[in-house]
Amino acid sequence: LMRSSAASDVYKRQVLVSELIRQVLISRMCVREAILRFPRDTHDKSIHAAYHALVHFEADEDLRKRDELYREEQDDYLEFIAQVLERGENLPENIINNYEKYYACANIPHENNTKGFFKSFLRFLNIKSEVTTYNKEKE
Repeated sequence: LMRSSAASDVYKRQVLVSELIRQVLISRMCVREAILRFPRDTHDKSIHAAYHALVHFEADEDLRKRDELYREEQDDYLEFIAQVLERGENLPENIINNYEKYYACANIPHENNTKGFFKSFLRFLNIKSEVTTYNKEKE
């Protein structure tokens, strides 16, 4: 199967992302490390969606601990994303559309702004945990 150079680059990036997702799923790599290794400056919507799926995986850590069924479904979902990318295929439209609303506010960091990205990402996680804490205190 001959691929053009551009198609070959897209394929390599998709395979890399599928491997990163698998490393997270088997607990060989933390989400933060996987995110740092994501391809930079890509316009591949499948890679963007995979990235956001991992961000949500990290943000849902507490829920994953409490709810075994949710954890299994989320693991299966990430495994499905990894399998599709590993074949060099684009993710289904519904998965891409599911994450497009997040693209504007939390994109894959570019080479030069990784530090800024982590500040905003940690702020995003912090807001989530503060809301959880606030809700618990009200009970």
